[in-house]
Amino acid sequence: MFLRSVKAPNGRHEYLRLVESFRDGAKVKQRIVAHLGRKDLLAPHLDALIRLLHDESTAPRWVSVDDITTPRASSWGPILVARHLFDKLSLGSILDAGRLHLRHGQPLSERIFPLLANRLTRPGSEHALAQWLEDFYVCNPQGRRWTPLWKPSRRVKVGFDQLQLWYQSLDDLLAEKPRIEKEVYLQLRNLFSLQPDLAFYDITSTYFAGAGPTQLGRFGYSRDGKPRNRQVVIGVVMMEGWPIAHHVFAGNRLDQTTVLEVVQDLHDRFALNRVVFVGDRGMMTIGNVEQLRKKGQGYLVGLQRRNRKDTAEYMEQAAARTDWQECPVGITASEKSVPPKTRVVEVPGKEPGARVFVVHSDERELYERGMRELSMERTRKELEALQAQVEKGELKEPDKIGAAAASKLRRHHGHRYFDWELRKGKFHFFEHPINLAREKALEGKYVMQTEEQNLSPVGAVTAYKELNEVERGFSHLKDLLELRPVYHHSDERVQAHVFVAALALLLDRALEKSLRAAGNGLSTPFAWQALEMIRCVEVEMGSGRRKICVTRGNHHVAEVLRALGITHLDPPSPPEDQPCLM
Repeated sequence: MFLRSVKAPNGRHEYLRLVESFRDGAKVKQRIVAHLGRKDLLAPHLDALIRLLHDESTAPRWVSVDDITTPRASSWGPILVARHLFDKLSLGSILDAGRLHLRHGQPLSERIFPLLANRLTRPGSEHALAQWLEDFYVCNPQGRRWTPLWKPSRRVKVGFDQLQLWYQSLDDLLAEKPRIEKEVYLQLRNLFSLQPDLAFYDITSTYFAGAGPTQLGRFGYSRDGKPRNRQVVIGVVMMEGWPIAHHVFAGNRLDQTTVLEVVQDLHDRFALNRVVFVGDRGMMTIGNVEQLRKKGQGYLVGLQRRNRKDTAEYMEQAAARTDWQECPVGITASEKSVPPKTRVVEVPGKEPGARVFVVHSDERELYERGMRELSMERTRKELEALQAQVEKGELKEPDKIGAAAASKLRRHHGHRYFDWELRKGKFHFFEHPINLAREKALEGKYVMQTEEQNLSPVGAVTAYKELNEVERGFSHLKDLLELRPVYHHSDERVQAHVFVAALALLLDRALEKSLRAAGNGLSTPFAWQALEMIRCVEVEMGSGRRKICVTRGNHHVAEVLRALGITHLDPPSPPEDQPCLM
């Protein structure tokens, strides 16, 4: 049966009729069951009329608008996409391939997945996971949802059982690290035809809030500008933009001392007998290059520009050459009104078999010139202030004036640009006649060395530029994934914390590569944030009935889902008797 609205012949009113369909032989006909009256008079009583006409033996399908409420809405989009990528890379089966026992009835994969999703969305400590679970709809493939456990009092508000579960999961993950990284690498090689020819390696550091762990936490060169905090050093190996391995070293470990250890690990664990090791100028020493030769490994490294005499000689040779080759322009550079150029020329190396490439980048030259001018301006102001002090008689003794000048020239690399003298009690400073000219000559240029005979100069530049992928990976590790600051106090927990961030970076890279393959220019931080617009809204429809409805988001969200091939947005329905995991 259904309702039909019919206008009166005079067109002034509409009347409602209750109509049913029936079959007469091969034909389907309709007949009026009842004339219900004027539509305008019945409208206020429509809900009551529907309930009256509905069969009481079945559950009512019609609910008054006033009885509908939405008590809860949770972000679902990032979890949906993270799960899609998690399954695409077979991380679940890889994590569970070990012989670790269940905890809280869940395998390792389902205990680690919330930690990865948290890193990608609202990263925080294990204590912060409870509030994150309040805001996000996190469930396992069976639809059972992770819910937070709260304590009614005390400083730590999260239930001990839940905190213990997360910490135990970190311990379980670290115990399987060598196996998991190897199997992830094999999976990437099979899925994406990964060619293990070039291994990109770089190092960063991250500091601790507090004393840090006993063995790994050390004082060292801080890339975060936190020299008073203990830190650890993290090395990441990438191939074709995929992070395949990472290493956690003590905070006082020198960059160049890690290279051979990493190369040996690639050989022993990943069965990579020979790769071309690509590193920046801070990585490679003469000893490292010699050891790589002995091990039969290739290398492509940047040479230090200021601390090697032969680097300046290579640049002088290149300046006189006319056979410079232009390198392909990147996507970002091509979009500029005047695309910056990168040129390269090969000059003879001083060692047998060594090939040397001198590169000049317009974009890098513009950047380095701007940084040099900024440093010069800052140093000039400080030297002018010192000059004024001397003129006022506030500083008179030559040794104190010299100490003050040396202190100011150490800041902002001022010794590269200025020199000074004290003449007849007056302080004078001026542009350094040698150092400044040398700095200007270095701007925009860098030098690489390799012994790979099949690597063209343009190919070498392209490969070396891919080190930026590692640096971008560090940016994601330390910003998007909020690796820092680290609050753990044991070496093992710190290593596990870094491992979770590295696996989250793997999912982030999978999203980025899917977006690029689809021709989508969205960045992954923007994509993860936009996906939060997909929400699971809990609708309560009276009489205790509840339903989960999913919002669709905006056009950016649609682009991300289209790039990933995701069409089904609803979360899996949990068993009625076990809707939650905890």
